[in-house]
Amino acid sequence: MDTIDLLWRKEVPQVRRGRPPKYTTDQIVTTAIDVADEKGAEFTVRDVAAAVGIPVMSLYSYVDGREQLIALMVDQVYADMAYTDVTSIGPGDDWQAMLSAVVADNLALFAEHPWLTEIPATHAVAGPGALAKYDRELSAIEPLPFSDTAKDAVLTLALDFARARSRAAASTATAYEHAAQLPAKLAELGAAERFPIAARMVAAAAEPAPAHEFGFDVILTGIATMNAAITRHYGPAGDRGNRGQLTLRKPKSS
Repeated sequence: MDTIDLLWRKEVPQVRRGRPPKYTTDQIVTTAIDVADEKGAEFTVRDVAAAVGIPVMSLYSYVDGREQLIALMVDQVYADMAYTDVTSIGPGDDWQAMLSAVVADNLALFAEHPWLTEIPATHAVAGPGALAKYDRELSAIEPLPFSDTAKDAVLTLALDFARARSRAAASTATAYEHAAQLPAKLAELGAAERFPIAARMVAAAAEPAPAHEFGFDVILTGIATMNAAITRHYGPAGDRGNRGQLTLRKPKSS
């Protein structure tokens, strides 16, 4: 079964011979998503078959295997995700606010489906859900005077940040709970007086939100610096042709 055809199954009617299947592909994919939400990225085809209530081999009449199933799952959660209409955020050229909304949407998506953080982005094949998400998110940085290649790189950087933050949050939730209790314990032991700077930093590190905000602020500042530099050299975006579009340079080979 061709993965692209399965991804676009609602737009391209599937021709089947013989008796109609007991379940639809949509039902299989929805069940697989539920299984992954419960068991994580290590779920198996056997887990999905058991949840559906069919033998493992019967599942292969719907999908070729786990990799293809994951591609369908990723596209489906992209299609179903809640998202912000970035075009409704302030002035149309406020790319920072729009890109921030994109990152917030993806953080919410990863929180709802934690297994997604463990699935390589390459599993997002060109299905309707993935393309709609990509097109929507690119509109957030359309005001930037960069080449299309650079715009794609900016979006990739933002999404990689959201993925990394979500993965870190999931793996360090317990660590933050312990860290929140540590300042009082250090004070009780008298360590806060002996190591005042370290104790102060321990107290600050117990709150994960600032780390997230700082990291993304650095990203926005870096992009803004590139934006300011190109505007300074070539003028506003509407006043120049392609020569004013920034293209990311490839690193020099050694």
